[in-house]
Amino acid sequence: MTPLTDFFTLLSPCLCQNCGRRLTEAEQTFCSICNGNLPRTTLYLSPEDNDLTNLFARRLPVAKATAFIYYQPAADSCHFVYQMKYYKQSQVATEMGRMMGHELADKGFFNDIDALVPVPLAPVREHQRGYNQSLLLAEGVSEITGIPVYDDIVRRTHFLGSQTQLNHIEREENVADAFLLNPDSPHIRQGKVAGRHLLLIDDIVTTGATLIACGQEILKSAPAAISILALGFTKG
Repeated sequence: MTPLTDFFTLLSPCLCQNCGRRLTEAEQTFCSICNGNLPRTTLYLSPEDNDLTNLFARRLPVAKATAFIYYQPAADSCHFVYQMKYYKQSQVATEMGRMMGHELADKGFFNDIDALVPVPLAPVREHQRGYNQSLLLAEGVSEITGIPVYDDIVRRTHFLGSQTQLNHIEREENVADAFLLNPDSPHIRQGKVAGRHLLLIDDIVTTGATLIACGQEILKSAPAAISILALGFTKG
């Protein structure tokens, strides 16, 4: 590092996205302690048949699915998710996308994926938050893998409130008819969706209701396959 770099680092040090501790030169995104404590899943070892793919059985044909971590709402190791979703720390989503891109690319998870499709937010929700964290996750993955992001093929039409406190049936009812295929999407009109393998990207998956509703609408565009990547999976 140059003296000028040292000076600016002192003024604006890189901080751990989870605990806020100052990072060393050898650390990125997380300090070594938080990185080591991330509850990473091993779902990528059997991406066609695991606890996450089982959520979609008989409701959405999913070729493969994985999640980066097991999300534990009260756990210190998952504090960064709150920063991303509720405290306007948009850079956390982008950094996590890059991190997922690096680690899952090494496992070959993206080898047959043609495009990344972030689950959209309703306009009112995106306005409140200031960004769509799923889109930022997808952009982070794209930066590492080079796979294009298609963020215009499906839209969310309404937002009926947070699903955090809802049960399985209530979650499905909450997202019923919440997504609409966009026939004016350049990607659809230019034939870049039909016959392609699309990877839906979402932040946290609990029952899969949102992804099922979104995926069922995307099926109308005749993709060859749909797969799932989530930042976190809340395992029941």
